[in-house]
Amino acid sequence: MTQKENFGRSARGFLARLQNLRTRNAPDAPAIAVRDPWPGDPSRGARLVKAELEYCGAVLSLGRTVFQSASATPLMRAHAHGFTWLRDLRALGTDAARSRARAYVSAFMDTEMPDAVATAPDVCGARLAAWLGHYDFFAASADDDFRQRLMSRLVMDARNLAASLPAEVLDGRALTALKGLTAASVAMPEHVGQLPRVLKFLVPELNRQILADGCHVERSPAAHLAALQDLTEIRALLQAGNTEPPAALVGAIETAACAMRALRHGDGGLALFNSTKEDLGSLIDLVLAQAGRSRGTIAYLGESGLYRLGTGKALLFMDAGAPPPSRQDRFAHAGTLSFEFSIGKERLIVNCGAAPASAGEWRDALRSSAAHSTLTIADVSSSEPRDSGLGRRPAQVRAERLEAGGAQWIEANHDGWGKLFGAVHHRRIGLFDSGDELQGEDLIEAAQPQPFTIRFHLHPNVTASLQQDNETVLLRTPGGLGFRLRAMGAPISIEESVYFGQNEPRRAEQVVLSGHQDGPQHVKWSITRV
Repeated sequence: MTQKENFGRSARGFLARLQNLRTRNAPDAPAIAVRDPWPGDPSRGARLVKAELEYCGAVLSLGRTVFQSASATPLMRAHAHGFTWLRDLRALGTDAARSRARAYVSAFMDTEMPDAVATAPDVCGARLAAWLGHYDFFAASADDDFRQRLMSRLVMDARNLAASLPAEVLDGRALTALKGLTAASVAMPEHVGQLPRVLKFLVPELNRQILADGCHVERSPAAHLAALQDLTEIRALLQAGNTEPPAALVGAIETAACAMRALRHGDGGLALFNSTKEDLGSLIDLVLAQAGRSRGTIAYLGESGLYRLGTGKALLFMDAGAPPPSRQDRFAHAGTLSFEFSIGKERLIVNCGAAPASAGEWRDALRSSAAHSTLTIADVSSSEPRDSGLGRRPAQVRAERLEAGGAQWIEANHDGWGKLFGAVHHRRIGLFDSGDELQGEDLIEAAQPQPFTIRFHLHPNVTASLQQDNETVLLRTPGGLGFRLRAMGAPISIEESVYFGQNEPRRAEQVVLSGHQDGPQHVKWSITRV
């Protein structure tokens, strides 16, 4: 940020604080009712009544000092202060849930020195949208004192948020900040009235965050879904405020909806790349319904590198793109050239999922290359996961989609181990027209041969058995489908794995090809339907 931009932000903040000295003039209630459009989870609502907040593989105890605590991970703290979980209490719908919601909001307002995370533009925006979106649930029937305090705090936070724009973050959090200010401007037009400021920054954000193929710049299907939710909410809020949504917003929603369809397995859930879980099928349906009609499904996402091959009932997804750049890589995994494979509604080959809000070792382990269905050299990940993103990463990732020999192929390579071992990983995967056969090969190009491991993580519903020839593994799905996984160039084995793609972690298995430094550096493999 330049010195001029810093001065402007400071000046706007000073003026906002002056305005906030007059928050006694806050409205008695929202002038226009806005409603959170997304469903909650009543089981999570029941846990909230018991003062337990569950999110992305972690649980936070909502004690008296929770809004001052800095002990949880930043992602978990941001979620707690963003109050989007009010929809879970609303889904539960009991008097106890309503009382709890009111108590949590009151506790936040009573906290004199909240966690610094609470003032971040995206967290403030999420909270504004959540409080206004659930106003009729927890506040409409409250006493006058609570409602007046709530409305004063909404006006104050909205003014502070407007002063902080444009958001310094370059990822999807900037869209959440704009959504919150849009909600406040529509619901309290005489006291906030910042729609011109929203529109000023919205189009540049769309140009930066939505790639030409419609995929979100963070290259995470979960982050893409969240961004599409925010965009559809912004459009609906603008319409509620009698403001014509800009054409760029309408176009971004249309292309992002197409990409969203392309990132789904046959069971309706998302492909597990970069901090994504699978159990979102019904929510995705609702988001796409809110997005409206689009031009269908993009066959593959070449701009983002999240390639999709499909034929018959078979779908293959491959992360064959460069990791997102710095400041847009908060959810990035070391999963370059990993793939997932499903038939109909049954997943066969998967990545291990994610626990991004967890403070334990699982969060980092699930971001490693070993937690993905790809190749790893010398037990070192292709990128270096850090708390705020990635450190070392591939400098070059090249990929091409081809159609030849009755198959669709992806040919890709990356140099993630270039500085460490002078090595380049080449991967070629082909899906044949029938969808019953997948062929692949992995090659390490290096001056000195390297030890390597190729992993095929199996969905926990899939069983695996090593055949007597010790060169073939038989895979079976719950629906009765059978597949043979064969390999040439490396011994094959079955090992334990773990799956964090759903709400609770599950035991799973993985097929492992182990290559030695003094052995071949070229492995061919196939997965064929029995």
